[in-house]
Amino acid sequence: MNEDWLEICLTLPAAALEVVGQTLMELGCTGITVAERALDTFEPPDPDEGDTHPTVRAYFPPGDLETLRRRVQAALEELAPLLPGLPRELPDGRLLPAEDWAHGWQQHFPPLRVGTRLLIRPSWCDEPADNADRVLTLDPGRAFGTGTHATTALCLEVIARLAESPTPPRRVLDVGAGSGILAMAAAALGAPEVVACEIDPDACQVAAENIAANGLQSSITVTTAPLEALPGSFDLVLANILAGENIRLAPHFLAHLAPGGYLALSGILVEQEPQVTAAFGRLPLTLITIDRRDEWSCLLYRRHG
Repeated sequence: MNEDWLEICLTLPAAALEVVGQTLMELGCTGITVAERALDTFEPPDPDEGDTHPTVRAYFPPGDLETLRRRVQAALEELAPLLPGLPRELPDGRLLPAEDWAHGWQQHFPPLRVGTRLLIRPSWCDEPADNADRVLTLDPGRAFGTGTHATTALCLEVIARLAESPTPPRRVLDVGAGSGILAMAAAALGAPEVVACEIDPDACQVAAENIAANGLQSSITVTTAPLEALPGSFDLVLANILAGENIRLAPHFLAHLAPGGYLALSGILVEQEPQVTAAFGRLPLTLITIDRRDEWSCLLYRRHG
């Protein structure tokens, strides 16, 4: 059925985007754009950079628009004591014809080629696989991570490089798995044992659904267990999370890293590199590379053998 989708439009303080975005996802939102840019990261925007009160457009499946507007208003009222500057009035909303939604929203998620062997594309895309060995299907939804954001793309490039190395990682741990994209990429490129660790139960469910849709259940285990409770060691640990969380979890990363194993840290702003390298420089790790894209960095370490 070609029903109208629902669009909610809000003007928010930039510092509130992360929390409000997650709240909208919990209300059933399938995707968010901020000032015509797809929101695809848990890293909150810097309020001192760019628009301090950007326009947020949230897209919901077909339903009753007025009911949705009231639900969003109630959710914002609950958050208001914690987030100064949130709007209290009934948010703007409109019915969006399915074809307009598809054209307006889907343009933010083009197909993505990773290395020479992997293609990641949304379900509506008919991009030819060409020489790709594996194709992953992944749509934007309730959990962040489609590969479009620089932090995710940098991690994907690391996975591809290591997969093509003489000793590709066999056991991989993805910390803060979100949609499961990094875990799926590692498995698709040959890692036979992958653990996707995600403390958000909703994101964990989404990751499991994405993994099943791509037929990778036999290679990937999804868990909500905290990092410190996970058993075993890994050849590659991936952490696409906030810089502060990377630093806080450093001892746990090391505890799960096999001798000679690799640790990829992303979600780090370029100006945060000194704090991160100072914290990890005290550990038995060698900094192999720093890859940068836009204002983001991905640091690759290797544990001493």
